[in-house]
Amino acid sequence: MQIHFLLMSQMNLEYFAIDSQGFVTDHDKALEELFTENAEGSMNYNSCINTMATRIATVFASMKEFPRVHYRVARTIDASTLTTLRDLVPTKLAASVWNCLARYKSIIPEFPQTETCELLIVDRSIDQIAPVIHEWTYDAMCHDLLSMDGNKYVQEVPNTSGSGTEKKEVLLEDHDPIWFELRDVHVADANLRLHEKMRDFISKNKAAQLHQARTNGELSTKELQKMVQALPQYTDQIDKLSLHVEIAEKLFDIIKEEHLKDVGQLEQDLVFGDAGSKEVIDFFRTHQDISRENKLRLLMIYAAINPEKIQSEKGAKLMQLAGLSADDMIAVNNMRCICAHETKKSSKGGFPLKFEIRKKKRGIRKERIGEESTWTLSRFYPILEDLIEKLSKGELPKDEYHCMSDPSSSFRGISSSMSARTSPAHQPAQSMRSRRTGGTWARPRNSDDGYSSDSVLKHASSDMRKLGRRLFIFVVGGATRSELRAVHKLSSKLKREIILGSSSLDDPPKFITKLKMMSNEELSLDDLQI
Repeated sequence: MQIHFLLMSQMNLEYFAIDSQGFVTDHDKALEELFTENAEGSMNYNSCINTMATRIATVFASMKEFPRVHYRVARTIDASTLTTLRDLVPTKLAASVWNCLARYKSIIPEFPQTETCELLIVDRSIDQIAPVIHEWTYDAMCHDLLSMDGNKYVQEVPNTSGSGTEKKEVLLEDHDPIWFELRDVHVADANLRLHEKMRDFISKNKAAQLHQARTNGELSTKELQKMVQALPQYTDQIDKLSLHVEIAEKLFDIIKEEHLKDVGQLEQDLVFGDAGSKEVIDFFRTHQDISRENKLRLLMIYAAINPEKIQSEKGAKLMQLAGLSADDMIAVNNMRCICAHETKKSSKGGFPLKFEIRKKKRGIRKERIGEESTWTLSRFYPILEDLIEKLSKGELPKDEYHCMSDPSSSFRGISSSMSARTSPAHQPAQSMRSRRTGGTWARPRNSDDGYSSDSVLKHASSDMRKLGRRLFIFVVGGATRSELRAVHKLSSKLKREIILGSSSLDDPPKFITKLKMMSNEELSLDDLQI
């Protein structure tokens, strides 16, 4: 028993929880080590795959789950196209995870011997748009626009003397009820809800009404902070409210200053096929004050959807209009390293950004019927959302997704759609979650890294733990906030506990920096401009 305890203690240091339904294996260099052209024959390639697999396997070991492992298969364009190591990343990772789990079956007491859940392994090639498009939810906007360190936000609050301000570090995590409520809603909706909360608090509190009267009805962040001093019995409640009102104000200031509504509209029009080269050219001509980073993000989306045009005269014209720097173009060029395949380089020394075998445009999404939103700029959804639904229904395309082994006899015949609530007495390979007592399942980031020890799956709702077989999805090369949002959304919709894992969780500026670091030339972070 002591050996088992030591083994599990060591395992729990192998990966990090990002919230109650997500974890990372802390492989920030996965793109560089697995997807660059010189990854072939690199020792870093095998080392990255193996350590990543070990850390994924420890998730299942600590949760007493044994997954059926699905993975995205390598694809070839024609018989003359060689399969490269970067094409094989999901395949190799799936095999390595499977080998680790097979070993755990024999050495960990009470480890399931048959499948209890499902795991899907994909890489960043499934969706190059999600990492760079503006995601308009509160969580994503905070991490995209506020230069946060992990989940750490620095707030300015009145000092004890009241004569000035001081900086206070706070963590935006699930234990904050306002954050938990607002994280996945549209930023405009979040702003409305915050003001409703302020009005509701004041309407129910006579002391707050008196304070509001003295300030002529002003409800600014500063006045809320002063209210904390005037009403100490409500300190915690007003503290959290003033924090999020301040954040919302900052977000809307940035959105206005950077014309992000216009940028976001064009981004989504490109994604859904409502705009093309002409609209991008017109936009660059008429919006001279758009930041270079936002022009770069627009061009990266354009390149993902129109790979054949980015090297044409139109592409050259767009780059000239955007005024991109040389290292900006490195990011656009390196998108080819995370595509499914690329064909041979042209004689002119360029490369075709071929992101998809099929001739249809990649990245153009279909409108989701029945999911219309009150809020503009809410149309975008990540490809992972579709994949999770197909995984839940057992409808992953067999020519694109394989499984490490045929399902065991106990797994065969059990429909995913029927697994929402299955009586324990009738579960042949029962998930061990009901035996857990809420122990930490991952090594939490400490506050110095911008994450709190409370940010772990042990805080998942009790309702979730009563659901059927879990679905795990792992994205090699970095997951996005929109994909984490999709996991939260689909857990409720499908009545399944869904957990997202990745080598890292990347916000757009971080992802772009990683693409630039994939250059064959030696670059340091000081050389890059974001």
